[in-house]
Amino acid sequence: MFRIYSFIAVLLMALNVSAAGVSARLDSLFNSRYTPDSPGAQFLVAVGDSIIYENARGVADFSTGARIDADTRFNIASISKQFTAISVLNMANMGLLTIDDCVLKYFPDFDATMFAPITLRHLMSHTSGIPDTRPRDNRNWMLTVTDSESIDYMFSLKKGKFPPGTAYDYINPTYQLLYAIIERLSGRSFVDYQRDNLFIPAGMRSTFYFDASETHSNVAHGYVKEDAEASADRDVQKETVYADAGFADAAGRRWHEYDYGEETFFATKADGGIYSSARDLLAWEHALAGAEVVDAESLRVAYTPHIEVTGSEWCSYQNRPFTSYGLGFFIDNTPGRPVKVYHTGDNGGFQAYLAKYPSRNVVVVLLENRNDFDRWSFAQKVDEILKEGGILTD
Repeated sequence: MFRIYSFIAVLLMALNVSAAGVSARLDSLFNSRYTPDSPGAQFLVAVGDSIIYENARGVADFSTGARIDADTRFNIASISKQFTAISVLNMANMGLLTIDDCVLKYFPDFDATMFAPITLRHLMSHTSGIPDTRPRDNRNWMLTVTDSESIDYMFSLKKGKFPPGTAYDYINPTYQLLYAIIERLSGRSFVDYQRDNLFIPAGMRSTFYFDASETHSNVAHGYVKEDAEASADRDVQKETVYADAGFADAAGRRWHEYDYGEETFFATKADGGIYSSARDLLAWEHALAGAEVVDAESLRVAYTPHIEVTGSEWCSYQNRPFTSYGLGFFIDNTPGRPVKVYHTGDNGGFQAYLAKYPSRNVVVVLLENRNDFDRWSFAQKVDEILKEGGILTD
């Protein structure tokens, strides 16, 4: 018995030493990337119930001088999609719908020929073939458009880009269709439904959907650096239109606020409207893993590849080797590493990354309020540190 306890004690000591080494390397990586006087980030890595590394650094709001801390809320952009998808899967469990329901069941005024083959599964997996032809000739409309207004163009669509289910093309408006379906079937506002059925059960006390009429404390603004190119690892590359004179950091670099009012398509909710913190997103991951907000079988379906992203001729977003898309989640099956389920998000000056290795119970969260850094190279360095530290074993 003594030998058994001795072995366990040695093992725990080894794990602690390994975690300490990993933490030191993560700290070096993080602090070499962000400075205290410019926009920055929250960064968190957790293994099981233990946070092995957490840090927050940078300016949250130049106009007030507020600094980023562990409680600062960031726009997580397209990471919001998984919350919409999970609610649809829960409604399927309740018998309110099936994910293979035809879109025409909920939108009978759409063109029957085009939309007859398109299902809710296609909407959630970016395989619908629906083009994103929202009008872009009115910038003010693009700055303030809502979920309901975002789908108006679909009523006149007559032809898709490809047969549904045959290819990957990442677009946002399909998630606005899910927004309408959730409201219709629940009889409640989308925001209230999501809060009561996802945020509260998951213990996400700081998370909310953006609404221009509401004010929240400790919220970061997104910023773009003057004359700097945005990271290439983004959903859509847009022309930057500065709306203010900008703010100078200690090094003399100028930054411009770039979120609602400066960047387009910031007011929609189902595809990208959530503001949250790294700690709240960790609570979300724990709730998913613990079947607290969705049952295990539905989560398995969400994490199952529905379409190959790699090599898509229609879309470059996250079009990387060994990558697929499930229902609201990307799946990375890189050889030599456990399967990674993740999503990225970006709009305005915000960049976000939420990843988990379900088989290793590892979660990584990076929330940035600047868009000039390469997010994917940072994520790869984190993965390498975790692998070399024995946390992501083959």
